[in-house]
Amino acid sequence: MNNKIIASVGLCALVLQSYSQGINYNKGGLSTITTAVPFLLITPDARAGGMGDVGVASSPDANSMYWNPSKLAFADKDFGLSMSYTPWLRALVPDISLTCVSGYKKLSKMAAIGGSLRYFTLGSVQFTDNTGNAIGTYKPNEFAFDLGYSQKLSQHFSVGIAMRYINSNLTNSIPLPGSSTTTHPGRAFAVDVSCYYHSKKLDVGEKKGEASFGVNISNIGNKISYTDNADASSQSFLPTQLRIGGGFKIHLDEYNTITILADATKLLVPSPPIWQLDAQGNRIPDGNGGYLIAKGKDPYRSITSGMIGSFSDSPNGAVGELQEIRASGGLEYWYNNLLAFRTGYYYENKYQGNRQYVTFGLGVKYSVFSIDMSYLTPLTQRNPLQNTLRFTLLFDFSAFKAQNATPAAEGGGVAN
Repeated sequence: MNNKIIASVGLCALVLQSYSQGINYNKGGLSTITTAVPFLLITPDARAGGMGDVGVASSPDANSMYWNPSKLAFADKDFGLSMSYTPWLRALVPDISLTCVSGYKKLSKMAAIGGSLRYFTLGSVQFTDNTGNAIGTYKPNEFAFDLGYSQKLSQHFSVGIAMRYINSNLTNSIPLPGSSTTTHPGRAFAVDVSCYYHSKKLDVGEKKGEASFGVNISNIGNKISYTDNADASSQSFLPTQLRIGGGFKIHLDEYNTITILADATKLLVPSPPIWQLDAQGNRIPDGNGGYLIAKGKDPYRSITSGMIGSFSDSPNGAVGELQEIRASGGLEYWYNNLLAFRTGYYYENKYQGNRQYVTFGLGVKYSVFSIDMSYLTPLTQRNPLQNTLRFTLLFDFSAFKAQNATPAAEGGGVAN
């Protein structure tokens, strides 16, 4: 089978184990943090994807449910909807992708509700037993369904909350190899809490300017397990993440605007410690059901302890904590609110995954809908999104209603 993933149940078991915290032995200085359901961290829309994956403080649109739900109260349209498609590992396989549908509805000038559905499919995977015999073909998939609410507390400030249901079905309930332990879909509930500030009164000389600032803590929820094993090592943290960012928009003239954005993100989950290893490279039991730690803190702890402790548990101290922060910046230029050009840069420390890339994007707005496209070029290593175009369609239903109402207004009535 050309360019297809041929996976055994044993490999799936390894993938499930790798989602658990603490399996990273920090060899070669690496201290990459791993979590369950990492698809929740994939940028779903092409607008942000063209600006280096920034969005917590960008102007509100139908994709704000992912970046910062509190932005929705500042949306200037009554209703918006978007549909995004992101091919994944397209250079290797043709059927892995992320699809997202997102939208919002203004309840008043001060409040809005939103919702989204993200669906990640791993394509067709052929399962085999530990002797290599085929036992069937399955399409592993994961999805997240969100509902959110945003409320202005003042003319310039809003808060928001989103609730999320997550379902991760990776093994089709096939037993682990060499064991009677069965697997099942991992399920979780999570919430996002966020705030957003926006002001239109920060001019630069004779040019009008707008400033924005946003904070979003996303995916605060229960741990995920793919088996009924109650052992702490089989339970994985969600990718709880803190995102802080700001933006500044300059109106160059009647037709031209430029927006500069920057985000900083950090996972609020335990950092993997440096374990004490025996001569064979295996972790040494501590006699209490855990393992001896050479440096760092025990990663098997509660959700609250994991979030709070994530600021001080790196085995590399303060330097390690700074290395866990990812930074991104982007620029967006609009001509006459019809044509947009975008670019951005994303940085991740070499000990945390070493993802560094530049992005480019294009946006075209018509009367009732717009289309965004983005493209990614890696700088340090191969990327699942390289050589891939990502697309987002956004619909402006208020413009659609206005367009339909025009003939009646011009003719003084409805034609028969």
